[in-house]
Amino acid sequence: MTVEKKYTPKELAESVVFPVELTDAQKKEAATQLEAVRKRRQHDMSDREKLILQLLQLKFQLEKYLEDGKYDVKKNFGFFLKKYIDILELRHKAFAQAISIDVTLLSQLINKHRDPPEYLFIRLELHSNKKIPAEYWFKLVEKEKVHQIKTDKKLRTREKAFVLSTIANIS
Repeated sequence: MTVEKKYTPKELAESVVFPVELTDAQKKEAATQLEAVRKRRQHDMSDREKLILQLLQLKFQLEKYLEDGKYDVKKNFGFFLKKYIDILELRHKAFAQAISIDVTLLSQLINKHRDPPEYLFIRLELHSNKKIPAEYWFKLVEKEKVHQIKTDKKLRTREKAFVLSTIANIS
């Protein structure tokens, strides 16, 4: 008889995982010890390791926001681009030079005065050493556009004048 037939999945799990009941004081002590280890590990990290972790954190924030169906006006392309530059601890001029764009364009992108050109998504992916894919940057802009198309009443009213017939009016 096999182990799976002799025992239930719960019994198998309980035989491997030892259930532990901690008191509130023990939980607090365990949390304190974990925090101390985490701080020590963080202190011992190289600047390169810290940078990689911060970039991964930004990537996960982007993923979470893109997967979330809700649109947040604050979390636009410029917001995440500024966070990226801040993580790198670069001045705007130095970053603009690094990806071969004008610093004025960079400022316009960060301040949401201009939509990013498509080539920029690829440059950002390459600059991040593929830590943040071009697709994520593109999807950020796409999410903004979808929201705009759904909610811009002036645009909808203006465009309605150009639609001379609809399917409902066609025999």
